[in-house]
Amino acid sequence: EELLSAAEQGRLSDADVLRAEVKRMLADPRAESLVSNFATQWLDVRKLPTITPDPVLFPQANPDLTESFLKELDLFVGSVFLEDHSVLDLLNADYSFLNERLALHYRIDSVRGDAFRRVRLTDKNRWGLFGKGAILMATSYPNRTAPVLRGAWILDSITGTPPPSPPANVPPFPENQEGEAPRTVRERLEKHRTNPTCNGCHGIMDPLGFALESFDAIGAWRTKDLETGTEIDSSGQLADGTAVQGPIDLRNALLEKPDQFVQTLTEKLMTFALGRGLEYYDMPAVRKIVRDSAHDHYRFSSILAGIVTSEPFLYSKKPEQGTQLETQAAARD
Repeated sequence: EELLSAAEQGRLSDADVLRAEVKRMLADPRAESLVSNFATQWLDVRKLPTITPDPVLFPQANPDLTESFLKELDLFVGSVFLEDHSVLDLLNADYSFLNERLALHYRIDSVRGDAFRRVRLTDKNRWGLFGKGAILMATSYPNRTAPVLRGAWILDSITGTPPPSPPANVPPFPENQEGEAPRTVRERLEKHRTNPTCNGCHGIMDPLGFALESFDAIGAWRTKDLETGTEIDSSGQLADGTAVQGPIDLRNALLEKPDQFVQTLTEKLMTFALGRGLEYYDMPAVRKIVRDSAHDHYRFSSILAGIVTSEPFLYSKKPEQGTQLETQAAARD
């Protein structure tokens, strides 16, 4: 009602009024829908309930664990967005939301009961998005980890540099065969990358994914490979050549260039806000939002206010008549 009233009075053309409305609406409990709708799309975890981990390899996995993963992620992202923190906390926050079931999965024995509550994380490997079971399971296969999927997820969702689509006739990933000495996922991927066609993409994706290799296919921490019994090698490398050893190094390296992550999040959020993909002429507005939000420590409300006061959000090109009719017909359908 307040928003409609401001619109009727013609006050929404005032940028200060728009910013005030953003903060007011973020404080409303209904703003939780922004988290559940946007975050699940951006982080690509909507498919999680369809993943069934191998019950022989992961007997502790069940629908309750999957539901707990999604609840944790929803509460965590919601705490950053709705409490109006810096969005960099998404990468380095030292807390999460756990119940007893999920806490035990993360090797935390100080939580009791089914209710979720905010818990301080002493293990820095679990900080931020990289330690969340929902993301780790969504970027794995039912029977093993997938550094390729995890690396591609980082490139798309975190750094905003998505890999190209795989070429046609890509040779299958070499699985361990019965009767042969088992090889780690890293060893098999190294063989896969000897094909020049494969190495073009895998040379970038795989090293990022390897940094998360100490998390198994259902997000549990491990020190040894399940199939080979050898020590996990979580060494990796960023595209600029920066060497990383595990999730802590990966997170710290990405935080060295905070603008890149903030711009990626801003692009995803503006796409969600506009209901269309971004074009080259939208990018000056995106970069301005990132620059301006830096003065407020990249606070979520600053990014959101920047979007709703930007030219792409306030103005849209009138569709041609034929396109408009087609749109209306599609809406009726």
